[in-house]
Amino acid sequence: MFHFYRENARWLLGGMLLTLFSAFGQTSFISIWGGEIREAYQLSHGEFGRVYMIATLASAMTLPVLGRLVDVTSVARSAVIVITMLALACLLMAVSRHVALLVLTIYLLRLFGQGMMTHTSMTAMGRWYVANRGKAVSLASIGHNCSEAVFPTLFVALALATSWRGAWYIAAGALMLVALPLIVALMRVERVARTKPGEISTENEIGRQWTRGEMLRDPLFWLACIGVFSPSFIGTSIFFHQDYLIETNGWDQQVYYGSFFLMAVTTVTTGLLTGFAIDRWGAIRMLPLFMLPLGGACLLLAYFSAPVVIFVFMVLFGFSAGLSQPVFGALWPEVYGTRHLGAMRSITVSFMVFMSAAGPGVTGQLIDWGVPFQQQLFGIALFCFATFALMMLAAKKMELRHRAQFA
Repeated sequence: MFHFYRENARWLLGGMLLTLFSAFGQTSFISIWGGEIREAYQLSHGEFGRVYMIATLASAMTLPVLGRLVDVTSVARSAVIVITMLALACLLMAVSRHVALLVLTIYLLRLFGQGMMTHTSMTAMGRWYVANRGKAVSLASIGHNCSEAVFPTLFVALALATSWRGAWYIAAGALMLVALPLIVALMRVERVARTKPGEISTENEIGRQWTRGEMLRDPLFWLACIGVFSPSFIGTSIFFHQDYLIETNGWDQQVYYGSFFLMAVTTVTTGLLTGFAIDRWGAIRMLPLFMLPLGGACLLLAYFSAPVVIFVFMVLFGFSAGLSQPVFGALWPEVYGTRHLGAMRSITVSFMVFMSAAGPGVTGQLIDWGVPFQQQLFGIALFCFATFALMMLAAKKMELRHRAQFA
């Protein structure tokens, strides 16, 4: 294990930094300033949700085209383009004053932050590793958890020292002065794929290599999508409306944001263990498990409001995220091959971004219509438990096909 980490440190660290700095386009970071943005632009919960939905939907439609970039150029060159555009989006957030510019800003943040930064990292890990793909994906995913643990507290403190717009200036500077040179230096040498420990090949292609069109015509893909894409809707909705939950439950804001560290620790620990499990048993077998803790977390928020609920929720959500992040990174190359991985992942990431767009828009409108978010979470919890059964079916059928392919 330690030999693998040491031998691949530069690429794993590069992948981790890509996911770390994707935070500036993630809902968990943007929603920190939800109250300030609504006040600055005089928007209600539903209106801000619609702005967020429109911008994120536009980014989802762009991703299938832009996502091919990782297939036709190096990871380092892709990183230069993506990081520069994300920094520009942060600058726009700092200076924009009109709702139209807010839409453009969120579009760029979601496209290059949540979308392309994560897509570049996960595509590289999925393509470069076979025998240790689970470990590589889970380690690269830790960047998400580190940013969730550190960035809310750090940037809220920076905003208190400057302003909320000043925090976005600092974010742009961090991307150009820290992220860009570090990631390019780490990723400028492309890794040669290994099919087995100690065995090097120029191509990482084992089994059938599906095209994007073939994947989209596969019924099992769409069955798996019911569960795979639902965390984007659910998680984005919860963190987008975290100000609403803090206010209606009477929680202390500092306690709430401080609990992100607990979620990050849980996610990292679960993710690393899941990475080992994927390398031993495969991502297909691990597919259904993340739905159970996610459903439990939603049920908890729906019924209870005591401050201790914050910490239990963060642990349950951390379990779900720790299971899902490595599984989603390793599942598609395991099931559909790596030859067209960039094109295929651009579609799956686009769907995830689409669901993350729908979440705030739908739930925000329901709040404006008088449906409490806690009531919505009860329905979401029931959906999670029903989807667990569907994921069991999808995983079983995928595994049977996978075994037949190598029989």
